[in-house]
Amino acid sequence: MTDDWQFDVPTIGTKHLPPDSRYMEALSSQGYGFETAIADLVDNSIDAGARDVVIHFLRDEDRLVSLLVIDDGKGMTEEELDVAMTVGGRRGYDPQSLGMFGTGLKSASLSHAAAVTVVSKTRRTRAVGRRWLMERAVSGYQCDIVAGDYAQSLIDRYSGRPITWQGTVIRWDGVKDFPRHGGGGQTNRYLLRTINRLGLQLGLYLHRFLALDDFNITIAVEDVNTGTEYMNFGVEPLDPFAYPVSGHPDHPRQFTVDCPSIPRMSLEAHIWPAKSTLDGFKAVGTGLDRQGFYFYRNNRLVQAGGWNNFRQPEQHLALARVAVDLPSDTADVFRLTVKKEGVEVSPEFVSALEGAVDSEGRRFPGYVAEADAVYRDSRKRASTTRRAVIGPGKGFDPTLRETIEDELPLVPGEEPISVRWQKLDNGVFFEIDREERTIVLNQHYRTALLGGRRGGLNDAPTVKALVYLLLHQVFEKEYSGSREKDNLQLWQSILVAAARVELERMGDDD
Repeated sequence: MTDDWQFDVPTIGTKHLPPDSRYMEALSSQGYGFETAIADLVDNSIDAGARDVVIHFLRDEDRLVSLLVIDDGKGMTEEELDVAMTVGGRRGYDPQSLGMFGTGLKSASLSHAAAVTVVSKTRRTRAVGRRWLMERAVSGYQCDIVAGDYAQSLIDRYSGRPITWQGTVIRWDGVKDFPRHGGGGQTNRYLLRTINRLGLQLGLYLHRFLALDDFNITIAVEDVNTGTEYMNFGVEPLDPFAYPVSGHPDHPRQFTVDCPSIPRMSLEAHIWPAKSTLDGFKAVGTGLDRQGFYFYRNNRLVQAGGWNNFRQPEQHLALARVAVDLPSDTADVFRLTVKKEGVEVSPEFVSALEGAVDSEGRRFPGYVAEADAVYRDSRKRASTTRRAVIGPGKGFDPTLRETIEDELPLVPGEEPISVRWQKLDNGVFFEIDREERTIVLNQHYRTALLGGRRGGLNDAPTVKALVYLLLHQVFEKEYSGSREKDNLQLWQSILVAAARVELERMGDDD
């Protein structure tokens, strides 16, 4: 029996089995998040040599109608466009390109839109276009040919912003994420929330490109009836390693990793300063999310945090970040996910990390211990100057809980303080349940305080943070004296008055 016995199966020929047209449905169900999908489209723009990319939300008064991604890259001929719109279409990927699998444009787009139209023009060819309409795609891979005059009109619409002689426009219609009804300020709230998340995602994952002088991403919102632009701003790079001063004088340090299957590679290990409030540190989830490895492929961030089975995340390692530039030949040591938001690593790499050393022979596990010590030391300094508190629990956003726990030492062994909404008398803003260790907020004022947004378990973080700071001491004492009771009444009166003002601004009668 040979080593490859498992492949020793007798066969009598082959048969061509093309994918069923329903494969398009599977392709559009890859779990692309909205921001991740847009980032995948921008990757294509970068591969096309674009210097300017515009992400354009089009609205008709209160209703969002389309989303477009426009670039001034080299454009595509009709033959190249057909390949780009073919599922799994194979083109000659440059070793430095960001595309890999030939599915990103289609999968990312049809995950979020009922139709995706791509129009493109090179310097020497006319404007051409193709459209995938989901309902036609699943019935037989029928891709629409866009009329030439419309293709040219779409190119002309963005002439000079950013298209000059060449470029590509991707248009999404029937976007699933758009509010169905724009009244009551829903569209404005959606845009503010979505554009903020999108700017952070693009700023982080493409920060090395955005740091260049000749590459820009702009997010804009336009009313199709009036041509008025409501928003227009550039995406700023969000460098996860851009601290002003290192948290440890010996860092950053380079570690060399020897994996038998790939050429020798290096890691750059960083320790952030404790309690940083910079966006580059805070914008990447919680402390458990943002520690660990930051993998780059061709200068594009493809994983932001995580230890990839090297160890379990823990709060004490919140300051540890390691930059890893993946080699061009990854063999089977590293496997990039289709959505380019995670890397699977083999046990070979995890094992090699134990033996990774820097130029002075110091081992990589020692770096992890140093990052742990920096965090613990910062906590000790806080505990000597600030009074221990009972921490926040259920109902507080995880990032808010983490920040409070970073800033204030916790009383050991105590159940945390929860917060929840409940119907109360309109004359009170909060009640205190000592037995359940819970702050109860008045449901009557919830909608006004949320600005009309739908609530959730961890909603209203600003209000909850302020209430926690006012009330946590109540749970740390066995009873409230006359002074504390007077303070509670004072806070109650002021908060009720403020909440009623919010209600009046919404046009409600109290």
